[in-house]
Amino acid sequence: MSRSHDSHSLSVIFAGTPDFAAESLQALLASRHRVIAVYTQPDRPAGRGRKLTPSPVKALALAHGLPVHQPETLKTADVQAELAALGADIMVVVAYGLILPGAVLAIPPLGCLNVHASLLPRWRGAAPIQRAIEAGDAESGVTIMQMDEGLDTGNMLLVRPAPITAATTGGELHDTLAALGGEAIVEALDALAGDGLTATPQPESGVTYAAKLSKAEAELDFRRPAAELAARVRAFNPWPVAWCRFDGDRLRLLLAEAGEPAAGESPAAPGTLLGHDDDALRIACDPEGREVLRVTRAQLPGGKALPVGELLRARGDRFPPGLRLGHQDEETPA
Repeated sequence: MSRSHDSHSLSVIFAGTPDFAAESLQALLASRHRVIAVYTQPDRPAGRGRKLTPSPVKALALAHGLPVHQPETLKTADVQAELAALGADIMVVVAYGLILPGAVLAIPPLGCLNVHASLLPRWRGAAPIQRAIEAGDAESGVTIMQMDEGLDTGNMLLVRPAPITAATTGGELHDTLAALGGEAIVEALDALAGDGLTATPQPESGVTYAAKLSKAEAELDFRRPAAELAARVRAFNPWPVAWCRFDGDRLRLLLAEAGEPAAGESPAAPGTLLGHDDDALRIACDPEGREVLRVTRAQLPGGKALPVGELLRARGDRFPPGLRLGHQDEETPA
């Protein structure tokens, strides 16, 4: 992909909505490139009062005096004409939330670039950060992609990996990739304003899709293996937050790891609280109850999220050995 003119800076339309996108906008604002307009989702109700609230991207744009556009769709002729009239060299799209039709993709001379939070073609789609952790991936990253009309199928311009450790949470990986995405999109624009970038088609093998997260899937099934449960707990922190049924209510689980049975400890029904260490609840899991999930951070109903050591010191009476957590009446899965 070659440059289209001799300028050392590019005029940019930025389209994005959440905190993840705001990191890229901040990086562009600190670069030599010129953000001339911002597109973001319409204000949405938020908080207990359901007050209309601007997106993080809108708040940042207004703080820098940038024009903000909030169309409900980009599919109408008048919206497309307004975008074209801005005369930008390129459009940068980060977690915008609206589909860009082919007519919009064709407007900027240098096209539309996307900052995607995965190593494409793995984890195309809505929730690549959480799905990578949930699947036990050893690394994630960001891909700067030339957008086409497919779902995250465009040619790759830059790829920047980032490790996933056995302790990485969804929130931590989000923050790491948000910062990395900001660095990478500036690097990409610098290259496009200079000697250009080589566009690489995505491999046809290794394609996976990151389905949108739902609150319903956050309930843990202790018949699953310990490593799988631990990964899900970390992936779903800080949202939607893994939980299990607990004494007629819900216990929220924020950090966990696969553990080992204690010496002489017999298997127990999945979901049985085997006991606790100084800093962890020990819960039997897998279909035979032979594995152990160590939960190290949790939140009682109506309480604060706490390290389990603190939780036990304050409310150890709520966690007697033998307590059953989760569903008790389902058949063991195949």
